[in-house]
Amino acid sequence: MQLMKLKNFSFCLIILFFILCFFSCSQSEPEINYGFLELVYYENGGRPVERFTFFILPHDNDGIEDLEDLWLYHDWEGLSWHLTRKDWTKETVGNDTWIGSRAIAMEDSSELPRGQFRAVLTDKGGNRTEKLFSFDAPPGRERPFPNLTITGDWYRIDSGFPEQNLLAYDNAGNYLVTVIPSSPEGNLSALGLPSQAESVALWSRDPARSVSAFTDIVPLRD
Repeated sequence: MQLMKLKNFSFCLIILFFILCFFSCSQSEPEINYGFLELVYYENGGRPVERFTFFILPHDNDGIEDLEDLWLYHDWEGLSWHLTRKDWTKETVGNDTWIGSRAIAMEDSSELPRGQFRAVLTDKGGNRTEKLFSFDAPPGRERPFPNLTITGDWYRIDSGFPEQNLLAYDNAGNYLVTVIPSSPEGNLSALGLPSQAESVALWSRDPARSVSAFTDIVPLRD
């Protein structure tokens, strides 16, 4: 009789354990409200390489901290990129928090595929969702790589992209601020850069094509 009671007690403990696990695990499926890719060419010392900026706008009733893994697939080419909560970058715009990466690349730094991509998002409870989207920029650069030159207090931008941005950095390479120049050339002092700025890089964009180019950092002083 005592053995039977012990078995019944053990069985009840097992059932209780599974009930607690069931209710402690997330029961809310994550969602991908929106996702995008932007192709960025990096100057890379005169040998431009391609990188994708890949971000999604997720939603989870259990909170964004419940999200666990983010995958980007190109099924046609059999390619995948995996981001964990430790890997992805979080960007907050207004009340929205985006997650993703600015460093999606091929292992050999070759050209990235175009066409249809699939994003897959999972949470700690194993729930998952996915979203399809396309990136159709033509292979190869349509425009010459932009150029930024600085001579004394004078800057000059040569770019065929419709938008220009100057990104300023301090002497440790930390990003400070982005300035939109009103003219392709002029006095650096007119840009209103912070006093701790020691270098700048040019980020030229074509937002309609989701393509941009990022130059190497250029020192402000010799």
